[in-house]
Amino acid sequence: MENSEELQRFLEQEKQKAMISEMVGKLTSLCWDKCITSTPGSKFSSSETSCLTNCAQRYIDMSMIIMKRFESMQ
Repeated sequence: MENSEELQRFLEQEKQKAMISEMVGKLTSLCWDKCITSTPGSKFSSSETSCLTNCAQRYIDMSMIIMKRFESMQ
């Protein structure tokens, strides 16, 4: 029985890691395409930094809302 519980915990942790990795990939692609409109230099402009920050925050907020909605449906 203990092995089964350990396996479940491991699988849940791996699932969470995969979700985070997928979120970071989507976030990077989405926000990069939206916010970086020219060839980037050695650092981002203030408007690019602001755009990336806002884009990332909105994406994370929506992801959390969706996750909570699915959890409440279960």
